Amino acid sequence: MAILAWAMMGLALWHFTIWLPDRFWGGIVGALIGALIGAVVVAWIIHGFSVPPRHETDLATALEAIPGALIGLAAIWFLGVRRERETGIGPEMA
Repeated sequence: MAILAWAMMGLALWHFTIWLPDRFWGGIVGALIGALIGAVVVAWIIHGFSVPPRHETDLATALEAIPGALIGLAAIWFLGVRRERETGIGPEMA
């Protein structure tokens, strides 16, 4: 149940990427994958490489996924920006 909570938190944060320019590596789908993987992996690390059982899953368990989702989104964003700069496609950043 905790993995579902972590993934749903990553999905929830991913929805806010509509207000960002689409410079993610892989587009909006790349951002989704980055948010989901980041949320689950970092929350799993925070929880000590274990998944809590169903009866120990609460709101705090879901909140553990926020840093991971943001890290995953940032990583995919910077990969996309770097790829744009290497290929010369896309706007130049000052």
